[in-house]
Amino acid sequence: MTTPANRNAAPIIIRRMAGSEHAAHHGGAWKVAYADFVTAMMAFFLLMWLLNATTEKQRAGLADYFNPTVVQSKSGGTMAFEGTDTATEAGKPLAPPGFDELARDIATQLSGNGAESMQQRNLLRHVVTRVTDEGLVIELSDLAGEPLFQADTAQPTRVMEELSAIVARVLAHVRNEVAFAGHVHAFPETLIHSPVWSLSESRAQTARRLIEAAGLGARRTARVTAFGDRRARSSNPMDPANNRVELILLR
Repeated sequence: MTTPANRNAAPIIIRRMAGSEHAAHHGGAWKVAYADFVTAMMAFFLLMWLLNATTEKQRAGLADYFNPTVVQSKSGGTMAFEGTDTATEAGKPLAPPGFDELARDIATQLSGNGAESMQQRNLLRHVVTRVTDEGLVIELSDLAGEPLFQADTAQPTRVMEELSAIVARVLAHVRNEVAFAGHVHAFPETLIHSPVWSLSESRAQTARRLIEAAGLGARRTARVTAFGDRRARSSNPMDPANNRVELILLR
């Protein structure tokens, strides 16, 4: 029964929002998507920084690390350094591994510590080795009172002949190509025709012929270069110490 009090009471209104229950379950999804986006951008900028901070050689090393090459030996034996018995999946020769280790071994043999006699130890005082991006540089240079060539000629001395035999014997154990380069000291500028270019080239050719005759295969010679007096070792361009021949065992 309706009473006057009931008729004056305020009505109760219930409002139902369409889709409110669905929104409650998915209101945080955008946060997850945004977090993924921020993570991806951080990774992208980190990659860009690494590419900018590394050299081409370092990037190549990283690429080789993550993409190892499968090597198969045709002969079934061990892999020979710079040999022709190995192949990659692409059918191309595999770049020789462990060159730096090989270079250190050769450098040791050409040092005084690797000498077999006192005479050989004295000869090896003419040898200086160093590893570069191109390969192992074997430098044969004049010493005081012990030149490698007759004065201002390409005629080798006994020291150069014996030294060439030692170097050829060591290099015979590997198959890498070899480059030759000649360097000479400067001559007086009063000369009308400076012999630096022809002399440095002739001495490099003489070194090549001596070492090939001592056992280095002629097909292993990659190039012969003359530098004249352009790369002096001494601050005095006319210093005989600038007379030298370089052999580069290429990588």
